[in-house]
Amino acid sequence: MKALLLFSGGLDSMLAAEMLQAQGIEVTGLVFNSYFFDDEKAKESAKEVGIKLISKDFSKKHLVIVKNPKFGHGSSVNPCIDCHALMLSVGKEMFEKDDFDIFATGEVLSQRPFSQNKRAFDQIEKATGLEGRILRPVSARCLPETVYEKEKLVDRDKLGKVTGKSRKAQMELVEEYEIEKFPSPGGGCRLTEKEFGVKVREILPFSEFTDTSDFELLRLGRHFWFRNKDNSLMYHAMLGRNKEENKKMEALAKKGDSLITIEDEKGPTALVRLYGEADSELENETRLAIKKQIWFFAKRKDEFDENKFNVHHLN
Repeated sequence: MKALLLFSGGLDSMLAAEMLQAQGIEVTGLVFNSYFFDDEKAKESAKEVGIKLISKDFSKKHLVIVKNPKFGHGSSVNPCIDCHALMLSVGKEMFEKDDFDIFATGEVLSQRPFSQNKRAFDQIEKATGLEGRILRPVSARCLPETVYEKEKLVDRDKLGKVTGKSRKAQMELVEEYEIEKFPSPGGGCRLTEKEFGVKVREILPFSEFTDTSDFELLRLGRHFWFRNKDNSLMYHAMLGRNKEENKKMEALAKKGDSLITIEDEKGPTALVRLYGEADSELENETRLAIKKQIWFFAKRKDEFDENKFNVHHLN
């Protein structure tokens, strides 16, 4: 008997894996990479519970639903329901292609008010064509029977009945399954972070021009946005806050970017990136404005001089 388990690497997905393995089921974990989360935690957790792990990158597809989610955003720009539906859709293809017997997730009923309630579960199953075919082992006995339970592929009485945000029940299961190492809750998807979400919203209208570096840069420095009147193009300027950030920004620079430093290089580095077709007038305004910011944060006492800067345009 083989199960495909959506595996984030969090404690709940680890417990789901243990519950299935305890019934003699061979478990393969499926984790996803995007611009906003990676598979590092899942790799460590998969080793801990002894399962095979498959990693899929769905960054481009994921960005589409971040921009325009069918079921809306959560507290920030996190499209949790759409995101999970996308994961399940990709997983469904693998489930059917590779002849797995059970399709499961580590979700816990009522743990998250937006995406982990019965209504959201029903929406996701309907959207993916998986009605009655998603087993949630950790909360199974609090949910309607799946086809796997009805067909006795898995013993429902040996599955969990965990609900809500309390971790007490999970901690008891940790002892039962002798799990020694597991990650602390939270810290998975950057889209749930409100400050980060504000910056993402600035870039979303220009998502066709983006790659991984655009979203990595949002984690660094001070940010400034310059648009034309009809918002058809934008210059995004960033200032490093210390030497480490300056180096990281320089490493993330790509063709078409400009790097600006003050002549003695004692101060922040600026990176300027264009989204859309170039506009020389707006570009000059952006460069002048960001040079003044560099001057300010470099704490220069002398009068501002636009000519005391190095501008390196990456071709």
